[in-house]
Amino acid sequence: MKAVRSAALLGFSLLCACDARVADVDGRRVEAAAPAEWLSNGRTYDEQHYSPLSQIDHDTVGELGLAWWTEVDTDRGQEATPLVVDGVLYTTTAWSKVYALDARTGEELWSYDPRVPGQTALVACCDVVNRGPAIWRGRVYAGTLDGRLIALDARTGALDWEVQTTDPAQAYSITGAPRVVRGKVLIGNGGADWGVRGYVSAYEAESGDLAWRFYTTPNPAGEPDHAASDEVLRETAAATWFDGAWKQTGGGGTVWDAITYDETNDLVLIGVGNGSPWSHAVRSGGRGDNLFLSSIVALQPETGEYVWHYQTTPGETWDYTATQHIMLADLTIDGEARRVVMQAPKNGFFYVLDAATGRLISAEKYIPLDWAERVDLATGRPVENPAARYTAGQPSRQLPGPYGGHNWQAMAFHPDTGLVYIPSQKLRGYYSQPGDFEFLPGVRNLGMGERASPLALDPAAPDPHGGGELIAWDPVAQSARWRLSFPIFWRSGVLATGGGLVFHAVGPEFVAFDAANGEALWRFETTAHAIAPAISYELDGAQYVALIVGYGGAGGITGADRQPRRPGRVLAFKLGGTAQAAPYSEPVEYPALDPALAAPSHGDIAAGRSAYERFCEPCHRVPNFFPNPARSPAILQPEALRGIVLEGALTENGMPSLSGYLDADGVEDVRAFLLTEAARAPTAAPADEPPAHP
Repeated sequence: MKAVRSAALLGFSLLCACDARVADVDGRRVEAAAPAEWLSNGRTYDEQHYSPLSQIDHDTVGELGLAWWTEVDTDRGQEATPLVVDGVLYTTTAWSKVYALDARTGEELWSYDPRVPGQTALVACCDVVNRGPAIWRGRVYAGTLDGRLIALDARTGALDWEVQTTDPAQAYSITGAPRVVRGKVLIGNGGADWGVRGYVSAYEAESGDLAWRFYTTPNPAGEPDHAASDEVLRETAAATWFDGAWKQTGGGGTVWDAITYDETNDLVLIGVGNGSPWSHAVRSGGRGDNLFLSSIVALQPETGEYVWHYQTTPGETWDYTATQHIMLADLTIDGEARRVVMQAPKNGFFYVLDAATGRLISAEKYIPLDWAERVDLATGRPVENPAARYTAGQPSRQLPGPYGGHNWQAMAFHPDTGLVYIPSQKLRGYYSQPGDFEFLPGVRNLGMGERASPLALDPAAPDPHGGGELIAWDPVAQSARWRLSFPIFWRSGVLATGGGLVFHAVGPEFVAFDAANGEALWRFETTAHAIAPAISYELDGAQYVALIVGYGGAGGITGADRQPRRPGRVLAFKLGGTAQAAPYSEPVEYPALDPALAAPSHGDIAAGRSAYERFCEPCHRVPNFFPNPARSPAILQPEALRGIVLEGALTENGMPSLSGYLDADGVEDVRAFLLTEAARAPTAAPADEPPAHP
């Protein structure tokens, strides 16, 4: 296998040496947007996830078959949007690895492993995922889970430079795709749930030098950051924050996904995330809008200077981020041509804004929701349901929950139908306020009561809205043209094409729908579920549709759909394709343990339950995604469990050491709790192999 890869790399290097245009992408090339290529995360700067290619259409899609496939060496969630330039497909995978593949055959040309420490998984909110690379003038750029920005030679995969964009001592992570605008690489970060302060950074693409940084929340110390955000934070944002836990946590507001460039108005638009902690009452005494949480913020690309903002959820308290996909389009509204910004953030309203000014044009519910009645178009603020603001004595169970009406999965816009295709979901949230709040660095600090749940399901009241939809949304009329309902809520992003098609993966099926009416015209069994969006490109006169498959992310970890992990694969389709992907191996059966074989434990079961729920359950909630600790032989002996939990025996597999939070007695408490769980689980349950080396 190494010889084959070396030969492929040699051929690729010779090709590049003879053709100086390989991967020579700049702003003009992205703006020109040749239909045959996919040069930026959303194909163009407008982030429409639309390909004009039309060879695959209503009449021919039935002939679509697998052209090639390749398997990557990680089995965690795959969320990347690949790029295709000069016949090469570039993608990232879980653990921030980068691949260059021959876009005709899938043959690996090179790969790069940034060697992210397995311990980093402890601060990764929603799996060790990565949403894709960027390309600029012969380099491939990617963010790494441990906060680095790396620049690789597109010819060879060799590291040109890397820079640490975050403070390694804090619980930051990077899962989003960088964007390159005017020679600057833009990258955000995640970690609001753990307790960090959000910002977006711009680095010089050539050297990796920091050009500017914009913080999205005020400095808790009340001091200037000597950053592009200083003036607007001092004059506008600071007055919207009051005393509370944000001065310990940094307030959140991480820019973990959406970064869009509007070349018409020369503005960078960033989507800002939730508050830290979630509870507005705990975070800011229940007072103030807390700018710029849950906002779209427009910045000057050269300097990072603030231009305008629109806040979707003032005083955010439900994890209603506005980091979701930000899209630009030219629409005719009331007979007038308008350049607009469109977003379907978590809170369930679809927003249309004037791109130059940020002024609200319209906002309507794209899913059923009950936290707010409507958005007041005069003020731009939601008219809230007072009961949605949970207090110490009154929890709230509402739609949507923390997953939102729409998450990070890309939506798509089709200029012929004029519709935006939204991969939405409907899951209620259950929120409650804690009796008190204690900030603990390095772990989740949500500021939620004990009954609050990421899935937010109240066992006493089953959720009648569970599931998801693909919505064809008219952004001018602000209404759905059609909807398709699915029992599976955690699905892929969306691709629209010039052939009048919309591609969307629903569980183990990759489906082509009629863009006009939602009729399913073609299906392909992928076996492994896909959550990433597809792309389309053309080579040698043939149109391809490519998709990376691999289940995971927030939905995979918390497990509402309960699907097993499988190795990630890149699948490419074309008309007449006849390739056959090898079948996946069956999941391993982990048998139930016999508690009689366990060394007796004198640990405190109640304390063990509490520690398990805080430190272990966020990942191990779903036995078929991560190993079930109640079935692990390690709990039979105290030394074995301590070796994993305290000494980090499985750190390189992605199981971090918890030595900063538990001592030997605490681990024994957890063991005592798990032994009671093992005694209550007499039947075997399927689970995949432990995580691969990161």
